[in-house]
Amino acid sequence: MTARPKFYLEEMNFRSMEEFWPFYMSQHSKPATRRLHFLGTLFGSMCLICALIFNCLWFLLAAPLVGYGLAWGSHFFVEGNVPEIFMHPLWSTMCDYKMFGLMLIGQMDREIKRLGKRPVLQAY
Repeated sequence: MTARPKFYLEEMNFRSMEEFWPFYMSQHSKPATRRLHFLGTLFGSMCLICALIFNCLWFLLAAPLVGYGLAWGSHFFVEGNVPEIFMHPLWSTMCDYKMFGLMLIGQMDREIKRLGKRPVLQAY
């Protein structure tokens, strides 16, 4: 049997956000990945707010570059997997903001413990 490539995209069918959340967390198992996602979400959101306040197209264009740049970089260079946004865009975005909120209020470690173990990468 041939081993799958490191960045293999596999279609997985999830029926709910609650079902997707533990998988999402398994793809964000390293603290550095979560921190870079936090910064990407924060800076990307700040760019969107600035675009609205100042009516500036440059901020609007910068938002996805900053937000996704940090998040995707963390997947490729820290986590060693592929961003789930490619396969599950809506649930991935919702989970990203959930993770951001949990980190903002200091509850991310508690959530990882609630999931029963430190999330691990999906088996190859």
